[in-house]
Amino acid sequence: MLRTPGPDHPPSGLHLAPFRGLRYAPDRVGSLAAVTSPPYDVVVRPDGLHHLQTADPYNIVRLILPEATDPAARHRQAAATLRRWEEEGVLVRDRHPALYVYEQRRGDVLQRGLIGALRLTPPDEGVVLPHEDVISEVVEDRAALMRATAANLEPLLLSYQGDGTATGATAVVERAVGKVPLLSTTTEDGFSHRLWAITDPDELAKADHDLSRRQALIADGHHRWATYLRLRAERTPGAGSGGFREDGFRDGGFWDHGLVLLVDTARYPLRVQAIHRILPHLPPADALSRLDGAFRVHPVDGPLPNALRALEATPGNAFLLTGDGAFHLLHDPDPALVARTVRDDRPEEWRRLDATVLHSTLLDAVWRVPDRSSEIGYLHDATAAVEQAERLGGSAVLMRAVVEETVRDLARQGVTMPRKSTSFGPKPATGLVLRAMERGERGR
Repeated sequence: MLRTPGPDHPPSGLHLAPFRGLRYAPDRVGSLAAVTSPPYDVVVRPDGLHHLQTADPYNIVRLILPEATDPAARHRQAAATLRRWEEEGVLVRDRHPALYVYEQRRGDVLQRGLIGALRLTPPDEGVVLPHEDVISEVVEDRAALMRATAANLEPLLLSYQGDGTATGATAVVERAVGKVPLLSTTTEDGFSHRLWAITDPDELAKADHDLSRRQALIADGHHRWATYLRLRAERTPGAGSGGFREDGFRDGGFWDHGLVLLVDTARYPLRVQAIHRILPHLPPADALSRLDGAFRVHPVDGPLPNALRALEATPGNAFLLTGDGAFHLLHDPDPALVARTVRDDRPEEWRRLDATVLHSTLLDAVWRVPDRSSEIGYLHDATAAVEQAERLGGSAVLMRAVVEETVRDLARQGVTMPRKSTSFGPKPATGLVLRAMERGERGR
């Protein structure tokens, strides 16, 4: 059972440590916008990867998604690139440890939060709540990359619920944005990004005092969080399987912390969007023929925005199948089939999730699609998902978003959702500030 941070558990709560950020020297790159990237798992390969690589020779994608003949070579290449960029002065370390206030703005969307090194805590304390399962091979790849580079190259997105007012850590954020930022840029998606450094001891103490009473939900970055815990475990002699001593405290080294962006969702609500599935080896015609009454099927008129609106308006479990130029609404699954295929040892709220029914009933039982990265792809953008399915001759299964409170309620019960169930945003741009070991720490 998870423990909730509070007065009964004073060691718990969020502790965000300042660090000396590694940042691009503006005079060494074409523009800050040209060297940034979306998070590694949002980049649409191969087109998106090539686009970022050609935007600037120093684009951060060369570190987070290096290209080489095999995984080990990729990781070595990223490590060598990071060292070379530091030696050449392309990436420069800030003089003083800081927490960084990060702002993203586009139209009526405004998000502000704190970037820092979050102290890792034992999972059973419930200080940081995951809500999705992870894919072991992805964790292994991210862990190998972090080991090789001795760095956290991009922050996780965590949300916590403050008081809804500009107090505590949120007040620290609000005071910072009234000052001149360290950097300001606008990326091609229309988002403006600004960054400030907080080094004042009083402000750091106020933020820490407030956050030490809080609990966070992983909004984006489950694989990177699992990677942090794995690397922590590897470097804790005598610790249990979670990598922590019995008292839950740590030794204070680099791998005892992980880079995060922490957002007060009561002040700056996150947007929750769906993550869509790509089935490269299952054409829509085959998918439809295999249903055999498991779901009701109705054609839906395009274009894509119209089809997505029809999906949103459908009660109960529903999905949009496409890839053949048409849209097929799958809904009203056979109740007996759902009861037989969905595990019954989870809360009813979990059993009714679209992602639960998709994976347990449709993918596993009806379509029998193996749960492997070569068989199931994940894309955040519906248009990109449709285009990729059509290019591969497979199917795209378009999903609906889950509301944040459902995610949080299940996470507090210690119940994880099927992986890639949600996409919270806006996601932080990768490349604005990195956390890397100091030279004296490397090799420990």
